Amino acid sequence: MERILNKHKQSNVPLKRKVFVGISGGVDSAVAAALLKRKGYNVHGVFMREYDLSLPEAFGEKIHCTQEGDRQSALAVAAALDIPFEEWDFRKEYERFVVRYMIREYKSGRTPNPDVLCNSTIKFGMFLQKALKRGADAIATGHYAKIRITKSAHGTMYHLLQAADLNKDQSYFLYQLKQDQLQHCLFPLATRTKPEVRMLAKKFKLPNWDRKDSQGVCFIGKLSMKEFLQSSIRQKKGKLMTPDRKVVGVHDGAAYFTIGQRHGLGFDGGDAAYYVVDKDMKKNIVIVDHQKPTSSLYKKELTCEDMHWIAGVPLKFPYSCMARIRYRQPLQKAIIHMGMKVRFAVAQRAITPGQAVVFYKGKECLGGGIIH
Repeated sequence: MERILNKHKQSNVPLKRKVFVGISGGVDSAVAAALLKRKGYNVHGVFMREYDLSLPEAFGEKIHCTQEGDRQSALAVAAALDIPFEEWDFRKEYERFVVRYMIREYKSGRTPNPDVLCNSTIKFGMFLQKALKRGADAIATGHYAKIRITKSAHGTMYHLLQAADLNKDQSYFLYQLKQDQLQHCLFPLATRTKPEVRMLAKKFKLPNWDRKDSQGVCFIGKLSMKEFLQSSIRQKKGKLMTPDRKVVGVHDGAAYFTIGQRHGLGFDGGDAAYYVVDKDMKKNIVIVDHQKPTSSLYKKELTCEDMHWIAGVPLKFPYSCMARIRYRQPLQKAIIHMGMKVRFAVAQRAITPGQAVVFYKGKECLGGGIIH
């Protein structure tokens, strides 16, 4: 072993860093693995099985699960890159920590974001832990995000930044990552745009270069969210009412609706466009209203909970920054106050309990919390 180390030292060739890359079957993770291999990393491909194919039989032919196709695509990518390939089974953990959480939140009247929890708990939690136990120096994914490292007398700090492709930037979904997770992460697509990634996939002759991007919540497939929730949340008839308490229709469960929802309300609003603006879970009432700039759909303030700061320490309040309350929303001017109250400069449409509010300073993602 000593002779091997000396050989590397004399030739100035660094020992290869071992990286486990989560290959999902999509083009982004495939290109991430290809770029790392070209840079000389010792790349190992891993397909994470995160959800169970045995969904309730009551759904019948509505279920169209793509996971086996995803696995085959990931396997083909690993073969094309000539890298080791493994499948790691996280189905029980995903069901316990992500699916059950999502159902609990909907039952309480909130609209959760399972992608945020999947990232912090599964992909950058259990996947990272297992990779480190297997001797990995780092893990990598096809996420569009960037890491900047700074050093000071207080130690090394890892900063999460927006990706170069702001249209694909996924820092919103990664705001719960911690310092001890970021120090072992690589984001090879940080400086790439989606069109570039497609071009590179074709240039590298990856078998999935023209595969379509996945959409929606992975384990639900082609089902609507309402159809999926009906398997776990009992239907209960209730009233659809306007803010002035006028009954305009009936629904089969307030838990199935989300703030800002327009379609699937269950009544004909005529020429007017109605939106869900509020819910009363105790009385099982869904409040709907016309879309107007001054309507109750727009609010300037929110409160949040379960705060997480990437730097590991809270900010000093009041704190002026930029924020977004949903993925791909343009950043909005905001001030964070004590008690985790956030006030926006401009009223925001459909502030939704259960969703994440994420804060930024320049291009840096500071952290965020769950809208209460």
